[in-house]
Amino acid sequence: MKVSAKADYAVRAAAELAAAQPTGALVRAEKIATAQGIPQRFLENILSDLRHAGLVQSQRGAEGGHRLNRPAEEVSVADIIRAVDGPLAAVRGERPESVTYDGPAEPLQRVWIAVRKNLRDVVEQVTLADLATGALPEGVNALADDPEAWTTR
Repeated sequence: MKVSAKADYAVRAAAELAAAQPTGALVRAEKIATAQGIPQRFLENILSDLRHAGLVQSQRGAEGGHRLNRPAEEVSVADIIRAVDGPLAAVRGERPESVTYDGPAEPLQRVWIAVRKNLRDVVEQVTLADLATGALPEGVNALADDPEAWTTR
């Protein structure tokens, strides 16, 4: 599984918006770009994708900026990834349930479906509020604490 640069930047930008949510303040794109080291032009495209997905509101003008459209507790990392990259798992650009194989490779479809399920189990339970507060769900911490998770095989 690879996380695109766009998805990584989008989650980081959304975490910045989540951190500002309790104050209700609008956050300017320049501030997000600087805080997270995201190229501003790229960030503008990401914010547009998040706006089209209904996850972010924007306000123009001198007092303008961006804010989350829903409480951070209701927005998962999966929601952000889907908004900018589409489905969480794809095989040759198709959903795993759409691909078929013949012969000894026939069970491979089930492998891809299992991979997607495990990915969902993590990114659907982590919310932007979790990121903003630094309090990840216990199950995610347990997975990350496993030394095998840190190997690059």
